Amino acid sequence: MELILKYFPHLSDIQKKQFSKLFDLYTEWNAQINVVSRKDIDELYLRHILHSLGISKVIQFKNGAKIMDVGTGGGFPGIPLAILYPECHFHLVDSINKKLKVVDAVAESLELTNVKTSHKRAEDINDRFDFIVSRAVTAMPNFVGWVKNKVNKKSSHELKNGILYLKGGDLTEELKNFPKAKTYNLSNYFTEDFFETKKVVHLPLKYKP
Repeated sequence: MELILKYFPHLSDIQKKQFSKLFDLYTEWNAQINVVSRKDIDELYLRHILHSLGISKVIQFKNGAKIMDVGTGGGFPGIPLAILYPECHFHLVDSINKKLKVVDAVAESLELTNVKTSHKRAEDINDRFDFIVSRAVTAMPNFVGWVKNKVNKKSSHELKNGILYLKGGDLTEELKNFPKAKTYNLSNYFTEDFFETKKVVHLPLKYKP
């Protein structure tokens, strides 16, 4: 929890309480349904929560923004972002229903009213969003295919509507056909070694009626 406060010192008391409850919630649920690797559960705040919040170092979501988290798994990056942005709307999507059982339980325990979940593939979501977030569920060309018609027409943020993708390693080959993609190194924001190769990729998407 100290790690979160190190980079986000201005959290409200409610947000502090919500973030502090995540470890016990995920430890308890992970014993029943494995949504975080066993070796990672002790590093939950570093490898999952703070990593998810890396998106907020690239963009500040405005009140009322709509965000879809595709392949959310146990709720990352959607749950930490929903805590950080209580006035935004988060739609967490996964094709594995038992993982969403964990997400629903965590959101209920934290009394998050800005989170909804869907047991669907991203292609089958009939809605539009300002941003679509995810943590390395597939290569970018595949991901674009899943979400290309899911973006709102009007952009109201500093970054244009589109994808915000958490990914690590050398992305040169993966992004070679996306000249508008911009990469932000999380090592510029977080000093821990874990973030040395971690990035946020912003890819604007055009609205398609």
